[in-house]
This record gives sequence, structure tokens and C-alpha cells, in this order.
Amino acid sequence: MRLIKTAAATLLMLATLAIPAIAQTEIVDGPTLAAVKARGHLVCAGTDPLPGFAQLNTEGRWVGFDVDFCRAVATAVFGNPGALEFRALTGSGRFAQLQNGEIDVIARNAPWTMGRDTGYGARFLAPLFYDGQAFMAPQSLGVVSAYQLDNLRVCVLDEGDELQALQEFSFVNQANYNEVLYEAREDLAVAYGEGRCDAVSAPASWLNAMRRSLPSPQTHTILPERISKSVFGPVVRDGDDQWAKIVQWTAFALVNAESMGVTSLNVQSLSAAKTHRIRRLLGLEGSYGPAIGLTSDFMKKVISAVGNYGEIFERNFGASTGADVPRGQNALWLNGGLLYAPNIE
Repeated sequence: MRLIKTAAATLLMLATLAIPAIAQTEIVDGPTLAAVKARGHLVCAGTDPLPGFAQLNTEGRWVGFDVDFCRAVATAVFGNPGALEFRALTGSGRFAQLQNGEIDVIARNAPWTMGRDTGYGARFLAPLFYDGQAFMAPQSLGVVSAYQLDNLRVCVLDEGDELQALQEFSFVNQANYNEVLYEAREDLAVAYGEGRCDAVSAPASWLNAMRRSLPSPQTHTILPERISKSVFGPVVRDGDDQWAKIVQWTAFALVNAESMGVTSLNVQSLSAAKTHRIRRLLGLEGSYGPAIGLTSDFMKKVISAVGNYGEIFERNFGASTGADVPRGQNALWLNGGLLYAPNIE
């Protein structure tokens, strides 16, 4: 009996001694995080330049929604949004440069599909921008809905997906369109601006950029209906879970911050907050940053540097830009949109 008690006590003592060793285990930097730190800056990319998403300003600096997300990731890693090299990629080279390590993350790639997510050694991480094919028409046409469009000329790309979506919408709604076909989206803008068609159909993100280029943007309306769906988000190489979690939870931090009302203006004062979910966001409770190789307050630093998702959206698509893009699908789920992030707990 005494032998059994002695053995039990010994096991208990060994278990107790093992606990601190587990708690003190340090997270080793994965290959991507180690390479980024060694380089001293993040290499982040977006697809072709597009107003609102990525464009050069008058000072020759890259600005836009994609660039702000890249700045957020740079802040998460270095605490410095300027520790960043931004590149605009063409469609043909984006996956190859990601695979060979020339870039660390793509802020906005092609639409998230199963084929792209499984066939190119790439990993899509989080929805950050919901898009879809829409229509733009001059206000003088007097329509407020795509269902009112009939007996008119519509400029559209002569390619499978967009042309097919337009034809299906026309068939279902028994509308009559004369399709004016073009090979490049740049041609759509020129044709529409010169009045060669009564309306133009393309992804809403492109229509917003197109409207900005028109002499009087406010006289053109992007109709609310979407006749197709697509979603964009950050992409990293497959095979490095730690780096994927860093980029993913940087994206989630932006969305969670907006849903909690945490902004770049009030984030410092909220350090005295008693709400547990806000304290976890700011790194005052738990150990969520160190678990993926970052500091405890990496999310606080991100919000301080670039703002929450709503601030980023307003900065790049709001009234001050001349675009005044409605949030729509990109509103928080609390406000009837699709944007949602997992809890920090």
C-alpha cells in the first residue's frame, strides 16, 4: 500500500515539474516569418493596378485597399506599416512569384475558387471583399434597378463568364440586350464614355474604378443587383501554417475591430476597457499573438496604424474619394452585409 502511494506521489511530482517546461516552450519562426524578418520588410502584392484598390498617388506612393492590408500585415510582423515593398502583379505571374518566394502574400488575387485554392500551391485565407458582376448606366436613363434594363445596348467583355452571366440574366428576365463586345476592360470604359452603349456590365469593383475616370462620376449609377458572385481575400503559399495564421488573423482583426467599435482614434483609450473581447483584441488578455510568433498586442498595433476594416473601406471608397461606394455586401453581418470574422477567444 505504501509502495503504491509512493509511486503515485512520484508521478504527481513529475507531472508538476513538467508543467513549467511546457508553458515556457517558445514558438520557433516558420520559414516565411523567418525569411521576412531576415529581409527586414514584407513583400506584398496585389493584382493589376485598379483605382481604390492599388494605384500610385501624386507623390508616387502606392495607396488603396490592397496596400492598406499589406501595411496591416507589415505592422503585425514589424510594428511598422512602412516595412513594406508593394508590387502590382499581372495575372500571368502572380502564382509563380508566390510559389518561388519572391513575394510573401498577395492582398487581392483572382476570385477565390476551388481550382485556384487547390491547384496552384496557394492558400486563400479570409474573405475581405465581396464582388460580383453588375451594371452601370447614366442617370439620364432613368433606371434604378437592373430589372428595368430592356431594349438597349450593353457593353460587355467577350469572354465566357461575364458574357454568359449577362445572357443568362437577359434570358431569365426576358430582357432584350444588344451586346457590344470588347476584348479588354479598358475598352469597356472608352466605349461607355463615348456613348457606344447605353449601359456596361462588369464586376462592380471595375465599374467603380471606371466611374472614377468619367468626367462627371456622379451622373452615373452602378445598379444594386449582382448577376454573379465572387470573393477576394489574401493568399499565401501552401505549406506554412504559421504564416497563414498570421495573415489570416490580421484580416480577422480588422473586421473584429470594426464590429467592436475599436478605431485608430480610440484604440489607445480603450486600453482601460473592461470588456473581455476588446481586451483580447488589444492583447491585454490571453496570449494569442505569441501563439503564432507575434507580440501580444499585434492587433492593437495594426488598428493604430491602419484603422479597422470600416476605416480602410471609407478611406479608399468613401465620399472623399469621389467614388462613394456603398458598403453593400461588404458591410458587417451586424448591418446586413456578409462580412464576418471568428471570435478571439
